[in-house]
Amino acid sequence: MFAETEDQELFERATTRFLDSHFAMERVRALAAEPSAFDAAIWREAAKLGWTTLLVSDAAGGGSISGNGLVDLLIVAHQFGRHAAPGPLLGTNAVAAALGRWGSPEQQAGPLGELVAGDAVGAWARGQVVTAEIAGDSVVLRGRVGAVEDAGEPAYVLVSAQDSHGGSHYLVPLDAEGVERAPRRSLDLTRRFHDVTLDGVAVPADARVGPPGAADEQDAQLLDVVAVLAAGEIVGAMDRSFELTMDWVANRYSFGRPLHSYQEIKHRMADLRTQLEAAEAVAGRAAVAVGAGSPDGREWASTALAYAARVGPELIQDCIQLHGGIGVTADHDLHVFLRRAALDAHLYGTAADFAQRLGRIVADEHGAAA
Repeated sequence: MFAETEDQELFERATTRFLDSHFAMERVRALAAEPSAFDAAIWREAAKLGWTTLLVSDAAGGGSISGNGLVDLLIVAHQFGRHAAPGPLLGTNAVAAALGRWGSPEQQAGPLGELVAGDAVGAWARGQVVTAEIAGDSVVLRGRVGAVEDAGEPAYVLVSAQDSHGGSHYLVPLDAEGVERAPRRSLDLTRRFHDVTLDGVAVPADARVGPPGAADEQDAQLLDVVAVLAAGEIVGAMDRSFELTMDWVANRYSFGRPLHSYQEIKHRMADLRTQLEAAEAVAGRAAVAVGAGSPDGREWASTALAYAARVGPELIQDCIQLHGGIGVTADHDLHVFLRRAALDAHLYGTAADFAQRLGRIVADEHGAAA
């Protein structure tokens, strides 16, 4: 769907084959009953396909396919949504992007290298309340961050902490002393989350990522990235749900006629197709703009998730209704994709949050122009 060049199409096919082989729907449903859905060996294999390198520059050990790594990574996010696949795709790439852009040489050679190789995973704790206190050569962190995706060890969480400079990012190993984790219930069948408490966690002063006091702008840039990727996952879930429904209305008969021969069904399917193509278009445009560092990238990222987060779950709900009685049973695969879309629609803020963000951006631009 998002692949435009031959190289991207090859990458998309490789990603699809990989996810088909490891995460068929039977496996996805079986993972719902397991304590953890993460498989470190599979994740390392995925890293070899390039899933963890695309937002990292060549100089920092990464590389893209098209020259715009976010456009390339959107292809993976779309397939993740189509498969409801497990794996810390968004969090790991957000942390990798942060370390690639603002990390020290030591951070790029150490933690970033582990993330790129698939030997470690990452999570970005956005908008959480953490304090940082300088204690000699260390920084002591205290606070609580919620909804940190759980995906095995070793793992790093990027936190924004209030310090003497206002707000700075710190990279915290989740196996550090003083880190406490409490599992949360997850709507998604294959993604697990924890609330993480930092109870006097001491990290070296060089654990700060980027210049002091830069957390707010860094968070805004990372939010642009994850908004595009979350929109891509939602589009993937929409795409697969629409595909299942097209097959259903073409092959299900009512009063001797296929369902898609009825005018009302035709109109509803046309509306759903329009919503799907609009969500695809705006997500693709956002990836181009954000990945290229365009001045309007933040507007497009906010627009992409504001729209996809609103229409995605609604589209899948309509697909469920079009399936009739069988659609409302939990055994139908549509519910797996509804869960994925609903989670992505709230993981980094709601559709209303991103619509308000877009409104503020536009208002500020008009104010500056005046």
